[in-house]
Amino acid sequence: MRTAKLDEIVRQKDPALKSAVELLAKGQSSAAFDLLRQQDRVQEIPQREERIRAVAHSYADSPLNTLIVSPDNASRRELNLAVREELKERGSLAPNDHSIRVLVPRQDMTGADRAWANHYEVGNVARYARGSKGSGIEAGSYGTVAATNPNANLLSVEMQSGKLATYDPRRLIGVSVYRQVARDFSVGDRIQFTAPDKQLGVANRDLAVIQSITPEGRIAARLEGGRQIEFSAAEHRHFDHGYAVTSHSAQGLTSERVLIHADTGVHPELLNSRFGYVSVSRASHEATVFTDDAAKLSGQLGTEVGKSSALELVQTPTGKSKPQEIRRAS
Repeated sequence: MRTAKLDEIVRQKDPALKSAVELLAKGQSSAAFDLLRQQDRVQEIPQREERIRAVAHSYADSPLNTLIVSPDNASRRELNLAVREELKERGSLAPNDHSIRVLVPRQDMTGADRAWANHYEVGNVARYARGSKGSGIEAGSYGTVAATNPNANLLSVEMQSGKLATYDPRRLIGVSVYRQVARDFSVGDRIQFTAPDKQLGVANRDLAVIQSITPEGRIAARLEGGRQIEFSAAEHRHFDHGYAVTSHSAQGLTSERVLIHADTGVHPELLNSRFGYVSVSRASHEATVFTDDAAKLSGQLGTEVGKSSALELVQTPTGKSKPQEIRRAS
């Protein structure tokens, strides 16, 4: 019986690239990386800004069916901004930017943190998957944190209806917390949806290209499959720039050409054998690795991720990563 992993390898169309992916799938990361170097698929650029620009320049040279994969959110944001700047200079994006407030997950908050009011910030947006009749919160609704009372462990949240709900966060489950962040979008921008939306018919990680933006914030976009959608950015706020994605978000995506940004300075748990396999196997024809240290990267890609426990990396408000030990199902 074929495994999903083997089926994914078979889909690789370029024979040389397929050989590297097969080695990665077998856990032979060093041999796979050596093969990629022999195929001139590795570029070593020690200086970070120069490397980011090189990735952005390569993307802009051939943006169609190209995806950038990076291990962490900080570099993903840098790459998205660098690509937009490059595309703007080349006239590939409309000159006018539209500032839109999107929802970015509070990755610095664990499940345990969400039970305590002192971890919330005024202005955070909470989504209630299950809701609470006692607190007057409907399932699937959103609320903006208006005030916190750490001593009593109470949150006051303004719901979309304008009603104020005050509750003890220990009593609610299924709550997701986001920051509201302003991002600039233009006609021609590629976006990635960061949560499923049944009304729009989009899944988490779906990619689309913006075709128009009205002054009122209505966006018309074309999904990768060709389907057209239209939505209000004030009502559907789970999306971001989609030129660069993390390896986690890249799972399930494929592209003819993949540019892989691998800075060996990130936390080792983000740059390992799984990152190597996921990122390279996204490509069907061409994959290029951009790194600061090829020799060091070769060793890091050989690091295995434990099945029973691992470190979950979360982003702090300063953009730094901190480890949080969690249990994983084997």
